[in-house]
Amino acid sequence: MIELRVQDTGEGIAAQDLPRIWDRFYRTEQSRARATGGTGLGLALVKELTEAMGGTVGVESALDRGTCFTVRLPRSSPAAHDAPRPALHASASF
Repeated sequence: MIELRVQDTGEGIAAQDLPRIWDRFYRTEQSRARATGGTGLGLALVKELTEAMGGTVGVESALDRGTCFTVRLPRSSPAAHDAPRPALHASASF
């Protein structure tokens, strides 16, 4: 298993917001303008891509103390390295 942690010491995420942070377009601070506060897609994409690779993502947060995101991905098996790969074809015309 490969584990990646990203931690900050920021304002944290309120407990009632934690279940929804994985929802597309959800932003914990609704008063922010999209131009300065993001679109609310980042964490949804992280979760979807992580799960597509057979992994998990989690979060721990405390107000006024910060947040820690943990991504866990399986290591590839030796058999995966021996699997046939599709041929790449490139062509260019000038």
